[in-house]
Amino acid sequence: MVNTPGDPDENEHPSEAFRGPIVLRREQKTGPGSTTDQRLLDSRGPSDWVHTDPWRVLRIQAEFVEGFGALAEVPRAVTVFGSARTDRESPEYAAGVEIGAQLARAGFAAITGGGPGAMEAVNRGASEAGGLSIGLGIELPFEQGLNPWVDLGVNFRYFFARKTMFIKYSQAFICLPGGFGTLDELFEALTLVQTKKVTKFPVVLFGSDYWGGLYNWIRDTVLGSGKIGDHDADLLYLTDDVDDAVKVVQDSYQAWEDTH
Repeated sequence: MVNTPGDPDENEHPSEAFRGPIVLRREQKTGPGSTTDQRLLDSRGPSDWVHTDPWRVLRIQAEFVEGFGALAEVPRAVTVFGSARTDRESPEYAAGVEIGAQLARAGFAAITGGGPGAMEAVNRGASEAGGLSIGLGIELPFEQGLNPWVDLGVNFRYFFARKTMFIKYSQAFICLPGGFGTLDELFEALTLVQTKKVTKFPVVLFGSDYWGGLYNWIRDTVLGSGKIGDHDADLLYLTDDVDDAVKVVQDSYQAWEDTH
């Protein structure tokens, strides 16, 4: 067919198909010959649709809605990270219990990942001291579940939704000895503070025997080679004293309150 003057060119106005707000042209038009309503109301057929990306978006949205709804009225809070492998008989577990208890006495809710080990210790200390003990769990390939000292618990499918809740509803982080998960949260918090995505947010490393090597490497190597500034290195606070750790949290929160 030859276009006559005034006729739309096929490349300018190709034929279209629509899938809700999505416009499909040319090769993208191939697809199911049914409508979205039909596929929704017809219960027969495969269930693969629950694993498609558009459906995942709704699940992600639901996780944020549930998390915001559950935590919106939580008072000031501190997130404490630490290893799920911490033994109940270890000094680290005892320190976690005491940190949770002192946070509760200071009027802070204690938020953890809700699992066993150091997380359980902090939740236990907060709950037994009469404070609010919160656990934000995550779906993992191995069985874990929320520990019995969680008073308010939310389980997540997606790490990034869960991590948003840790940041949004905390005024500080305290990091007990931990593995990759603790390191992940530690450096995400530091990055968000450094880039001013969150306001002044103290990050306390508890346990100099465990964290000292990392702390010194950041100061000697990362700062020493000019990869961060002096003020960035000062975002980390290293201590072995529970009272000292909680005081850092309290002082930072008071400074924030005085300016708001």
